[in-house]
Amino acid sequence: MRLDTPAQTLDLQAKLFRGLADPSRLAILTALCRGPLHVGAVVAATRLSQSNVSNHLRCLSECGLVRAEPRGRFVYYRLGDARVGELLQLALDLLGGVADGIAACDRYGAETAKPCI
Repeated sequence: MRLDTPAQTLDLQAKLFRGLADPSRLAILTALCRGPLHVGAVVAATRLSQSNVSNHLRCLSECGLVRAEPRGRFVYYRLGDARVGELLQLALDLLGGVADGIAACDRYGAETAKPCI
């Protein structure tokens, strides 16, 4: 997809960050930063239900943030792009300096995230 205008770029960036705004999806992506995992291993790593993990993996896969790799009886999931992991690490680094302000911010938080990006 071409990003012909700054408005298109901003809209897609906002959509990406809305997708990352869900704690379950962030937990899954963080688990996958360590390497490919099958659904059961993602469930164990995140302590989310199997159906919740499967739904989020499908969403993340459809958006290209995660890739599925069949291996025998299992399907392993990995980050679709290593930069996703880098982005998550940058977010952690940034939080080191602004965590108090983010925690105190009452403008973000109570919104319901959409099920897919």
